[in-house]
Amino acid sequence: MPKVITSFSNPLVKRVQALRDKRHRREEGMFLAEGLRILTEARETGRIPRILFFADASAKHPLVRALIDAVEADYGEAIETTPDILSKLSGKDNPQAVVGVFDTFETLLEDLDRSAAPIWLVAERLRDPGNLGTILRTGDAVGAGALILIDECVDPFSVEAVRASMGALFTVPIVRVIWPEFLTWLRQGPGQLVGLSLQTENGYRDAPYAAPTFLLTGNEAQGLPEDYEAECDLLVKMPMLGKADSLNAAVATAVMAYEVLARHR
Repeated sequence: MPKVITSFSNPLVKRVQALRDKRHRREEGMFLAEGLRILTEARETGRIPRILFFADASAKHPLVRALIDAVEADYGEAIETTPDILSKLSGKDNPQAVVGVFDTFETLLEDLDRSAAPIWLVAERLRDPGNLGTILRTGDAVGAGALILIDECVDPFSVEAVRASMGALFTVPIVRVIWPEFLTWLRQGPGQLVGLSLQTENGYRDAPYAAPTFLLTGNEAQGLPEDYEAECDLLVKMPMLGKADSLNAAVATAVMAYEVLARHR
């Protein structure tokens, strides 16, 4: 039977709201996800929130009911609350019908099977959570084996990144690793490392791609470091016909991912 919380001063509300902060997420080992679509995606992949907040008005929706039943069957907490508290938890003036609290999770590099997919996404020092979430969506769309985050990237479990992923956080494995460890692992088996760079004459439509392709996108402002580019098997660039000198990191990754996917097909 769901509990009812209507007070902003409730300790659980304060504790869950604190998960919007990276330090608290690390301490608690939990993160926030909001919205019926994202939480349903999570449920369908077998990830059930430990705590589910939902508004009374949405309780009769069949997908909300399915979430409530799944949480209670998994010995979690289902909590009926007000739209104002949902807004406080999500940080949005127009809150979603549901907010879930999940345990953080991660995949280890050594657990990846590089033969499982022809394309893998690798991102180096991403700073924008929207870019990270969008790249996860691209990874889901092209059937990427994982998103491998190199060095100090933005937290994939931030509210903004989770929101931008539209559920792909739960469908695409995420690995966080430093560059030397990734490079050592990569060179222990098959895999072509393809870097996006302006420092090359290789057009992305003309380059030869070999599966499995590890598509490497650099930091939004600085691109890839020179020594990282030197380790790539292939550098490619996209033609810029206007005044802009580069594409947004997430957009460039999506364009490249579909080009590589088309070649492999």
